[in-house]
Amino acid sequence: MNSNDPNYSPLRDVAQNPEATARYLADVQRVLLDIGRNLETLAQEIRVHCRDTHVAGDRFYDAWLRAQPVEREFKNVLKHVEAVTKGLEKSAYKRRAHDEAVANAARKRKEKELERQRRKNPQPLQAAPNPPQQGTQGQNSGYGGPTSIYDLGRRESA
Repeated sequence: MNSNDPNYSPLRDVAQNPEATARYLADVQRVLLDIGRNLETLAQEIRVHCRDTHVAGDRFYDAWLRAQPVEREFKNVLKHVEAVTKGLEKSAYKRRAHDEAVANAARKRKEKELERQRRKNPQPLQAAPNPPQQGTQGQNSGYGGPTSIYDLGRRESA
């Protein structure tokens, strides 16, 4: 794409590369953190000014009560700026994780297919090295053993 294309967007290139996305989001985060510091300073100055603004006939806490809604709103703004900066950082990590997941998707699919094939067609069990003789009784059958306590002495040992 070139800059003469009417559909060209410089952020498209940034969006396609996780490292470029991380750099861009870090720059935006730096700007927001700087704005946040300025807003903190402004909030302190507004707090001092609003609490010092007295009107004739005020009780000692009336100026404080009038300042509370203003201070609360600035506190909310600062909280939201902080949340946005944290969200930008989280977004950069999620973007990188997305590319890693895409890169590993083919390998994971191949592993799942191999596992599925193993479950469908299990390996045949290998024959025992000495198969039991046809004429002898199986030792685990339970019916070929001694029939009385007097025959216990003649029992074959395992």
